[in-house]
Amino acid sequence: MGINDNSVMRMQLKSRILRIRYIRAHPGVLPSLKKYYARHCSDFIKDWMITYDPRNLDLPYMPFLLWDRQIELVQWINDRVDKREDGLVEKTRDWGVSYISIAWSVWALLYKPGIKIGFGSRKEKLVDEIGNPDSLFEKARIILECIPVEFKPDMSASHMKIINRSNGCSITGEAGDNIGRGGRNTVYFKDESAFYERPQKIDAALSMNSDVKIDISTPCGMGNPFSTKRFSNKYPVFVCDWRDDPRKDQEWYDKQTAILEPWIVAQEIDRDYSASIEGICIPAKYVMAAIDFPLKAEGIKVAGFDVADEGQDANALTLRHGPVVTKIMEWRVGTTTQSTRKVVSICGEGGYDRMHYESNGVGAGVKGEAGAIQDKLEEDVDSKLEEAGVNSKLNVVGLNPGSTYLPGVWLPGKLEKDMFANLRAKLWWSLRRRFKRTYEQKMGIQEWDEEFCISIPNDNQLILELSQPKVEQNEAGKLLIESKKKMKSRGIKSGNKADSLMLTEYQPNVVFVA
Repeated sequence: MGINDNSVMRMQLKSRILRIRYIRAHPGVLPSLKKYYARHCSDFIKDWMITYDPRNLDLPYMPFLLWDRQIELVQWINDRVDKREDGLVEKTRDWGVSYISIAWSVWALLYKPGIKIGFGSRKEKLVDEIGNPDSLFEKARIILECIPVEFKPDMSASHMKIINRSNGCSITGEAGDNIGRGGRNTVYFKDESAFYERPQKIDAALSMNSDVKIDISTPCGMGNPFSTKRFSNKYPVFVCDWRDDPRKDQEWYDKQTAILEPWIVAQEIDRDYSASIEGICIPAKYVMAAIDFPLKAEGIKVAGFDVADEGQDANALTLRHGPVVTKIMEWRVGTTTQSTRKVVSICGEGGYDRMHYESNGVGAGVKGEAGAIQDKLEEDVDSKLEEAGVNSKLNVVGLNPGSTYLPGVWLPGKLEKDMFANLRAKLWWSLRRRFKRTYEQKMGIQEWDEEFCISIPNDNQLILELSQPKVEQNEAGKLLIESKKKMKSRGIKSGNKADSLMLTEYQPNVVFVA
């Protein structure tokens, strides 16, 4: 029998009836029970709280029986509050996160004197709507109504507000741009925060409102504060995977894939951050598979240098040894000349074979400076770089990503010039193929030689940037990558680190890459 089997539920309800009868027959046990429950939130939830699910027509009001991973989430929320730190919950559909956050809050309302709890969502009806069990506060009212009177305090409830008069605790709600405007809170739950219309405004309002802000959401693209926080390595993250749910198995998942749109499955069930944005070149699940993927760093050592507009953008340098990205760096200080000298020095000291840079625009100045440095080294002039062991054989290659000259063969019977609109599209698509193969290798879908895969460091900015550009088709049916101007119109900044990685994908004199 499963954890949500109706026969199990009825047995639990009978057990509760017997338990409360015993307490009423022996009231002396109540003080010690309350002390116990004050330290054991999960047990209080399992012993006395109710959930409501209208899909279960036979037993819509059910005992709240937590599975193991849900118990861990309850403790995780406790830890965030005790440590006074923010956190993020990445959830899958129908995992019960909203109910658990409400259940924890009701417990805290009873057992944490003075606590102030805030809830916010993008729409008011999601926070509180009388008679709507999908709203957060209706969930709380259902739980409170079903708690035995022995544990129920003197309560006051109104629209988007529940107050425990006996200890001063409260739960309040807000919606939309008003989130964070209602006063200070001990802890604030931001429900479905990846879908807020103006998330930066809300974050600013909450910055001084609470020491503990918990973002809860399924993914909604890579270009929002939720995804930025998720991959920043600055916040504790709790991941809710559908496989944690004992009610679900592969048969259930296969059924969802058969009846739902692929992007819904990817976003709502698989937690894919690029699923909701149509046409992403490198899906987030491919990128995630490549983070610290175990590959050997061997073969050609190549660097990609994305040159910045002075004072407006950042320089980025990717160092790659065969299929392994060994290091990525970014800096803003310095002229093009100074940055070029820095890059040539790094490449020389690291024994790199090639350094690729974008030769058009501001990158035009790189060639002259890099060439001058190389000339000095080759002429064996007294050079500090040479004394430091700089590789005088570094091959500096200027690339024009907008070039339509594509002489190679992409696949048997498929010329590069017939498939891609320009070099940028070819290099991005080549990167996509590497990430896809890495994903297939990691998931056991298909075996690939290591040289066809890729491993990247756990760099938050790079991870975000790689799943931002879309792939499009021009009038001739050739692939091209979304322009930086179009990306900017979507509120996405230029991806410096991703572009520098893209430059490392160039392979001179290769006419067939199967």
